[in-house]
Amino acid sequence: MKIFDGLNDKQIEAVKAIDGPVLILAGAGSGKTKTLTHRIAHLLSQGVSPENILAVTFTNKAAEEMKTRVQKLLGLNITNLFIGTFHSLGAKILREEIECLGYKKTFVIYDEDDSFSLAKDILSEMNLSRDRFKPGPFLNLISKIKSELADSGSLGADDFYKKQLASFYNIYNRRLKSANAVDFDDLIMLPVKIYESRPEILKKYQEQYKYILVDEYQDTNRAQYVLINLLARKNKNIFAIGDPDQAIYGWRHADFRNILNFEKDYPEAKVVKLEQNYRSSQNILSAAHEIISKNIERKEKTLWTENPAGDMIEVIEVNNERAEAEFILDKIIDLNKNGLNLDKIVVMYRTNAQSRVLEEACLYANLPYRVVGAVKFYQRKEIKDVLAYLRFIQNQDDEISLKRIAGILGKRLLQSFMADFLDFRKQTEGLPPKELIKSVIKKTNYYNYLEKKFPDFSPDGELESESRIKNIKELIGLASMHDNLSGFLTEVALMQQERDTDNSKKLNLMTIHSAKGLEFDAVFIAGAEENLMPHSRAAYSLEELEEERRLCYVGMTRAKKYLWLLFAKQRFLWGERKETIPSRFIMELPQHLVNFRSLADGYNLPEIELE
Repeated sequence: MKIFDGLNDKQIEAVKAIDGPVLILAGAGSGKTKTLTHRIAHLLSQGVSPENILAVTFTNKAAEEMKTRVQKLLGLNITNLFIGTFHSLGAKILREEIECLGYKKTFVIYDEDDSFSLAKDILSEMNLSRDRFKPGPFLNLISKIKSELADSGSLGADDFYKKQLASFYNIYNRRLKSANAVDFDDLIMLPVKIYESRPEILKKYQEQYKYILVDEYQDTNRAQYVLINLLARKNKNIFAIGDPDQAIYGWRHADFRNILNFEKDYPEAKVVKLEQNYRSSQNILSAAHEIISKNIERKEKTLWTENPAGDMIEVIEVNNERAEAEFILDKIIDLNKNGLNLDKIVVMYRTNAQSRVLEEACLYANLPYRVVGAVKFYQRKEIKDVLAYLRFIQNQDDEISLKRIAGILGKRLLQSFMADFLDFRKQTEGLPPKELIKSVIKKTNYYNYLEKKFPDFSPDGELESESRIKNIKELIGLASMHDNLSGFLTEVALMQQERDTDNSKKLNLMTIHSAKGLEFDAVFIAGAEENLMPHSRAAYSLEELEEERRLCYVGMTRAKKYLWLLFAKQRFLWGERKETIPSRFIMELPQHLVNFRSLADGYNLPEIELE
């Protein structure tokens, strides 16, 4: 039968398990999406009506891919089949049922900017200090409360800050409702509220969605988990697929324990492990397993493959971040000359700030590249903003830079800036670029501006404002290598003149978070050092450390054939040069699978040219 073509025995077992709760532990590269889509196709082929199937995932891209695959398998254009994101499901429910909560069906959905503007208004009305009470942190805490289905009472009232936050939370929700608006967290929380308070409405949806499939179950938060399990309570035909070893979104309020506790929620659940990997060599799988097996909270599985054992894992010690970049590019150029296209290669790192030195190395080598999931370093808003100030200090006739400054400061603050600009320029005259940047940031209160403008979390798992501030510190580090402003701005301008083309065959640069779900022939992981990978915030938290270990595992299992892990003896990052030590994850690698080399004494590459 066509539906089972190309599936292995375990995948077929998963697809055929129609009735009752089913948990699929799908390891990296084991054909998770294939299994999920074939199961939907199998349900339809067995006479299940499309309107009785609910399939949810986390991105519109994944949902569209699933729809396309199902229709291709069946050769039909399927209507009335819901395959979408959690948020699109929530919006669908609310369009039908929100009136029972006192809203109108014509409600609007506030985006991040809308919520931020509302938060600013509320804090102003509450007469709270702008220095201590900022919209961003307040909104992040509100998101956490809603995703956990808590309320303002969960905050406690043991200090002034928590009291104000609780008041803010209540006012924020009242203002949303009075505007007939909901935010993105409401799209999940409010349907749960409806289902829990109106059993007749819940029953209607339970009878409609008789078969429920959830992709990436390890990434669900509390609200998503409750929503799905309320819908599944009657028929218990829930098909959850995911991998707790790839749970890397705890900072986004995801709770991987939802998948670990599936068998407690459904004691009768059928569990199928997809352990055959179609992506990586056995050496890569074995090395990655050795690391992830150190985690306590996981479901044991051991990936295997029919692929060859493959090359050893390369672990390289270098002097510093520049030597690291030079080594990586040398190897990439060699791979490219031997027939491996650049788009089949990726350089991964823990934080976006690490991309700067890698980008510079690519530019010097005339190597085409793309930064996936982020803007190139010198094109990032915060970098361009700071450079605009510096260019205007150097050249007061620069209208473009002045226009950018005006956009940052606004009319009132611009007038204040210009009023004493000449005095400021005189006071800072002769300062090296490093100190000049610091003076500009202090005078304009630019860090505070970033905190207000970017309140949400970045893919690094930290506040976006903090990530952007670290990028500026990286720029300060670069500036410290120059004695005068003119020389510094000249070098930056030359760096921005990337020789870019429409050629899609470019080297990939990205954070490990951005690499989830992707695969490459060759993978380089830069910065495998303590306080970087694992991140410094994991130092005092076992939970954070285990997520960092899962992140390392995700990075390693993106590799099909070749894998390098690099660490430096010292690293210039975020404006500081520090001595470093190798990541504990390197120490956990099985020695018989590792080829260790130290290039930490005088390693220096000649000029590199890509042919």
